[in-house]
Amino acid sequence: MTEMLRSISLIFLLTLSHASLAQGGSVIDKIVAKIGDEYILLSDIQNQKLNMIQNGAEPGSISECDLLENLMYEKLLVNQAVIDSIEVGDEIVNQEMESRLQVIANQIGSIERLEQFYGKSVAQIKAEFFEVIKKRMQAERMKESITEGVDITPREVKEFYNNLHRDSIPYINSKITVAQIVLYPKLTQADKDKALKTITEARERVMSGEMSFSTEAVLTSDDPGSKLEGGDLGWQTRGTMVPEFEAELFRLGKNEISPVFETQYGYHFIEMLDRKGDNYHVRHILVSPKVDKRALVNTKTRIDSIYAAIQKKNITFEDAALRFSDDEQSKNNGGKIINPYSGDYKWDLQNINDIDPQMSRIVERLEIGDYSQPGLYDNYYEQKQGVRIVKLLGKTKPHLANLQDDYQLIQMAALNEKKQEIINEWVKSKVQSNYIWISEEYATKCNFRFEWVKKGS
Repeated sequence: MTEMLRSISLIFLLTLSHASLAQGGSVIDKIVAKIGDEYILLSDIQNQKLNMIQNGAEPGSISECDLLENLMYEKLLVNQAVIDSIEVGDEIVNQEMESRLQVIANQIGSIERLEQFYGKSVAQIKAEFFEVIKKRMQAERMKESITEGVDITPREVKEFYNNLHRDSIPYINSKITVAQIVLYPKLTQADKDKALKTITEARERVMSGEMSFSTEAVLTSDDPGSKLEGGDLGWQTRGTMVPEFEAELFRLGKNEISPVFETQYGYHFIEMLDRKGDNYHVRHILVSPKVDKRALVNTKTRIDSIYAAIQKKNITFEDAALRFSDDEQSKNNGGKIINPYSGDYKWDLQNINDIDPQMSRIVERLEIGDYSQPGLYDNYYEQKQGVRIVKLLGKTKPHLANLQDDYQLIQMAALNEKKQEIINEWVKSKVQSNYIWISEEYATKCNFRFEWVKKGS
């Protein structure tokens, strides 16, 4: 039973739906449906049911008929993808596999623990599930091709919203729109030379045995995410780190230490703890060049002058952002900060605090149209310090979604519904033109949404 649950958990985490289910050494699996050349096993249904229970669903609330119909829909997509020659390259499948396995390894603790828990090597897991993940990705490509080019008009968005039951309209938290002007002090060669000297000396202490790698990392490293772990980055997979970093680590054998090298974050050296194919376990020490205090003072003087010019209306905030800001992602938008979660300029305060913890404290003191006095800015993502002015462009009150304030959100929901209607019509047409068989047991007891063939053999 333990082995069965391990297999089910792995399938669930890989987002798969194909495995054999055994209990007491007696195989209880059988085919319950077939669509073209694709088949569905009883174990596929049981595995998904167990997964839902493990994740808190009440057993009595789970419909096996619904699970089966969802699986039939997926198999219909896969079967049609094969007919339409929709391919997914092996390299892309391998990348997806690596990504999913890394998520599982992080949850369990490491690649080694993953292998121990499931009783299989990473290579065996990849070999076992490669074709299944490939088919899943084919199904997604097929789904995308069905709705390719589907668009929605403003009139359709309005009709969608007006037809929503009030209880279905989402409640929207307060959102803000902000802009900023950021100046960073310029690094000098002397600043870089100082950082290089610091990390070179750190590496010498480690290589001579004067200091252990982990202790040196705690004392010296500028990487806040790993320094307290002795520089340990845990298990990662190829493509996770910047190219310069991975170029160095893949030259190393187990327990070897790299020379000092440079990336966009500063100077590093690495110790290779273990490597299995494209997966690696390393620790590193980072020393980022830091600007001279006088350079930061000079930058503060510069932004004070910009602030004074904006106050005197000698220049607009937007023009100042375009001319002077060092934030390349916002300067051409008048300083407006785009929300990567939604693609627009509106931010839920929780989202923006994940990226910029200082922002909520700044905007709570501002009225719409006001801008903050120049202040220090810690860019946690790029690990550098600068100075900035923040302008509050807009702030909404918590409210039920409406067309005026939340058009893009409603437009997305309306478009998704339109796409689903197109997919539903596609399913209805393909049900008529594909070979579909469902076992007598499920054909007689299930009331499906679609008119699948309901004849047992």
